[in-house]
Amino acid sequence: MPPHAHRPRRGATIALALSAFAATLLAPAPAQAHPFGDPQTIAIAADAVRPEVVRVRWKVGGVDDLTLLGVSLGLLPQDRVMLDGAVFYEASDAAAIGPSTEFSAYLLKRITVVSGDQACAGTVAAPADLARTGVTIDYTCAGPVGTVAVAVRTLTDLNPAYRTLATGPGGARAVYASDQASHDWVLGDAPAQDAPDLGRSAAVQIAAVVGGVLVAAVAALMVWRWSGRRRRRVAR
Repeated sequence: MPPHAHRPRRGATIALALSAFAATLLAPAPAQAHPFGDPQTIAIAADAVRPEVVRVRWKVGGVDDLTLLGVSLGLLPQDRVMLDGAVFYEASDAAAIGPSTEFSAYLLKRITVVSGDQACAGTVAAPADLARTGVTIDYTCAGPVGTVAVAVRTLTDLNPAYRTLATGPGGARAVYASDQASHDWVLGDAPAQDAPDLGRSAAVQIAAVVGGVLVAAVAALMVWRWSGRRRRRVAR
């Protein structure tokens, strides 16, 4: 080492390492359809006017997953998915998938609502912007709804590792998975409401996880620096 060169201080080295770790967490992932990206979301609510109707709004997590679904339904060409799993999304994909009968049939098969041991009949509304705002499904039950069992199996047929973040009345939340596909929701006494912003809800939950990791890293750095100062005082 040259005589005038200085070794980097340990604190600076750790700070740089933590910064690199944070940048890795926050860096955008390549466009690839897989179950470990942004989760798909659903919002469940009682209808504001019709007490026998349960309203479910579904939104895909990533547009690449939407393309992958379109390919599996035969609505998009197979060459949109590469051998390494990379998926090429185009703005026209949502327009091709949204109004199709194949997509509606898929949703009604993979998302079901049961009230009083009876299945509720679903009707899929034509989505205005499938990629951005998702799609709404109204399930009409035999009578006024109280507690309903909502099952969600979307995308788990493509990969069982997919998860779904769900929100309901009064801030109720649940996570659907391939081995936990059904959840009971209390709607009868809950005030009817519009479905929340699914994209923002998922983003907030993901940001909380990343933020927690960063806070823990900063806390570790502060503890290390405090311990170093204490050791220097003792050495004096």
